[in-house]
Amino acid sequence: MKLINETISKPARAVKILQFGEGNFLRAFVDHMVDIANEKGVFDGGIAIVKPIPFGNLDMLKAQDCVYTVILRGKQGGETVSQKRTVTSVVKAIDAYSQYEDYAALERLPELRFVVSNTTEAGITYDENDDYSLAPPNSYPGKLTKFLYERYQAFSGDKDKGLIILPVELIEKNGAKLRECCLRLSGRWSLPDGFRDWLMNDNIFCSTLVDRIVAGYPKDDADAIKTELGYEDKLIVTGEPFALWVIECETPELVQKAGREFPLGKAGLPVVFTDNLEPYRERKVRILNGAHTSTVAAAYLAGLDTVGELMNDELLRKLIERNVYAELAPFVPLPAEEVKAFADSVMERFNNPFIVHNLLSISLNSISKFKARVWPSIRDAFEKTGKLPESLCFSLAALMAFYSGDINENGKLAAKRGDDTYEIMDAAAVIRFFADNHTLPADEFAAALLKRTDIWGDDFVNTKIPGLAEKVGGYLHDIRENGIRAAVTNLLK
Repeated sequence: MKLINETISKPARAVKILQFGEGNFLRAFVDHMVDIANEKGVFDGGIAIVKPIPFGNLDMLKAQDCVYTVILRGKQGGETVSQKRTVTSVVKAIDAYSQYEDYAALERLPELRFVVSNTTEAGITYDENDDYSLAPPNSYPGKLTKFLYERYQAFSGDKDKGLIILPVELIEKNGAKLRECCLRLSGRWSLPDGFRDWLMNDNIFCSTLVDRIVAGYPKDDADAIKTELGYEDKLIVTGEPFALWVIECETPELVQKAGREFPLGKAGLPVVFTDNLEPYRERKVRILNGAHTSTVAAAYLAGLDTVGELMNDELLRKLIERNVYAELAPFVPLPAEEVKAFADSVMERFNNPFIVHNLLSISLNSISKFKARVWPSIRDAFEKTGKLPESLCFSLAALMAFYSGDINENGKLAAKRGDDTYEIMDAAAVIRFFADNHTLPADEFAAALLKRTDIWGDDFVNTKIPGLAEKVGGYLHDIRENGIRAAVTNLLK
């Protein structure tokens, strides 16, 4: 069977995008979108992938001339869909360490306009020990700062040669934080004031929000897929059809400039340019992430192991639907019809038969996630209605039951579901609290948890939400006495 690149004619394109990272997400999200925009004629640019870390290799990408297949499978509009695309937008792949000169040569490309990165959440950090003389510097901000400075020098400070920088690392204000790191490094490295002005004023550091589940290489059905495709591809990447890319610039003028230069929306792609991505972040965090966190403990204790099983369980599906539509979505600061449409898409995504999402994986750090994802909806519901949202309070009680365990010989919090033992991962203070307090009566347990300012950052009991501890404690008592399924049934009556 021929390799994928032996079956197609790859178009030649100038490199307009420098991409730090070669992982599945970027290839199935950014590179896939750029490929569609190229085909639709709204963009004409190639991508140079740079491997930003010293380990790993690019051998498979290079063997396939950077061509690969993206398969998107899931549900849209109630119908199961499967979309296949041969992606040809990547022009070259370079190792920043073993091919430093080739990497540095990208600085001098006049057509280069964008930098995209996904270097993990830890990638955008200031490293005070990073050194300009390294080839390349250790950190991603260090690499980017040196790259931009040498570009500044190569084009004599030309204002038009600044770049549009699009980090997709999953941290808030990723663009602003990346710019801050670059400015600190430029100061510590004593780079000229003119460069720092150019860095600030002639490069656009965008903060972004991205959303797509990417499952990666389809190990279980790779052979069948290759037979269907008719070629060998060792870089097949699978994901869901849903996608959203929100790109925030600091002013309306910069929004217009970035949107003109990167007009992916004109290709029908789900890309939004805005000067305020916070409502979109709130929508994703509260509905998609909040749905997971508010339901995962009850579903797991009810004997389910995956999101797919949850969606096929009549009782637990009713619970997640109530959480989403009745208590999470109403408090998202966007138009109601837009929020409803997003909530509907979340339900479809959770019901994707092609993606196996384990509940125990979702449950990692659930208490800290609850604070960020669910607590704001409890607070807003009480402030706007004067009532406690019943099922979200129940979700905290279910989490308390889920976390009820003891420290095992491995130093981890271990709890039981029937005869099975599962381990719980969270912050050390959280683990110690539950190990020390889970045998308390339900009302005392709830009151003790909600008073822990080191866990919540606030004393929930002493806020303006009277009765919260009593409500949560009552639900926990029901779970303990009658079991999780009976307690959910009682809640939904």
